[in-house]
Amino acid sequence: MIDKILYENSVSLLKKLISTPSLSKEEGGTFAILSDFFTKNSVAFHTKGFNIWAYNKHFDKNKKTILLNSHHDTVKPNKSYTRDPFSPDEVDGKLFGLGSNDAGGCLVSLIATFLHFYNQENLKYNIAIATTAEEENSGKGGLESIIPELGKLDFAIIGEPTLMDLAIAEKGLMVLDCHVKGKSGHAARNEGENAIYKALKDIEWFQNYQFTKVSDTLGPIKMTVTIINAGTLHNVVPDNCTFTVDVRVTDVYSNEDVLKIIRQFVNCEVVPRSVRLKPSSIPKEHPIVQAGISLGKNTYGSPTTSDQSLLDIPSLKCGPGDSARSHTADEFIYLKEIEEGIEGYIKMLEKVIK
Repeated sequence: MIDKILYENSVSLLKKLISTPSLSKEEGGTFAILSDFFTKNSVAFHTKGFNIWAYNKHFDKNKKTILLNSHHDTVKPNKSYTRDPFSPDEVDGKLFGLGSNDAGGCLVSLIATFLHFYNQENLKYNIAIATTAEEENSGKGGLESIIPELGKLDFAIIGEPTLMDLAIAEKGLMVLDCHVKGKSGHAARNEGENAIYKALKDIEWFQNYQFTKVSDTLGPIKMTVTIINAGTLHNVVPDNCTFTVDVRVTDVYSNEDVLKIIRQFVNCEVVPRSVRLKPSSIPKEHPIVQAGISLGKNTYGSPTTSDQSLLDIPSLKCGPGDSARSHTADEFIYLKEIEEGIEGYIKMLEKVIK
C-alpha cells in the first residue's frame, strides 16, 4: 500500500492543475502551482521558461541519474465537451477534467514517486524530476530547452497514459510539406501542365510504398497524406499543388534516412518541418523494463509521439490512464489509476535503485 498522504496530496495537486488552463505556451498558471508545491515540500528546484526540474536531496555526482518526466500543458478542449473542462469533478471513482488523463495523472504520480525517494540515502542512482511545458505542440520551449541543463542522464521514464504497461519503443514523427510545380493554362484548351495530376503520382507513391526494414516492436513505417491544396479558379489549370504527409518513423530508421529514401522516389520538392522528433526505444533486457515485467506489466511499441522523441538516452514510456481517453471530450482518469500509478512507479524503481 502507498502512503495515504502522498496519494491524497497527489489528487489535490491534480485538481488544482485541472482547474487552471494550461494550453501549450500558456502554462504560467500551472507552473506557479507546481513551483508552490515543490516549495511547500521543501524541494529545491530549478526553472527555465515554464519548466521545473529538481534532484533528490542526496544527489551524488559520481552516480548515474534517472530522469522522471511528464508535461503540464494540455490541448484545447474540443467542442464535444458536456462538462466544464476546467472543473475537477469526482464521479463514481473518476476524476474528470482537461489534462486529467493526458498527462496530469502521470505527472502527479511521478512527482509523488520522486518525493517518496527524495530524502532516502544510499540509492544506487540519483533521481531527477522534470515537469515540462509545450509537449502537446512539440514546442522547443519544453523539455528540449532544458536537456542541456539536466546533466548526464542514464535513462528516463516518460509519464504518458499507458495503463502502466511498458512502451519500450515509440515512433518518431516527420511532417513533410511537398510542392509540385506545373504550368497554368486555360482549362478549355489543351494548355498548361496540371500540377494536381503531377502530384497524384507522388501521392500514390506515399500511399503504396513499403520500406524494406520492419521494426519488431513498432511494425512498418506509416506515411499518410493529410492535406492538399491547389487551384484558384474552375477554368484555370493549376500551376502549383502542395500536400502534407504525416510520417511515423520506426526505430530501424533515422528520420534523416527516411527523408533520403523519400526524395529518391518522388518528383516533388520535399521540405520537412522538422527532423527532431526521433523514434526511440529501450532494450527489453534493460533493468527498468525487467522490473516492470516482473510486476506483470506488458511491453509494446507505441504509435504515438511524446517528449521521449527528444532524448538521446534509453527511455521508457509508462503511466496511469489510458491513451484512448487522451484528447477526448469529458476526459477523465480513474482515481484508482493514480494510486496504482504511484505504487507501480515506486515498485519498479525500487528493484533498480535499492
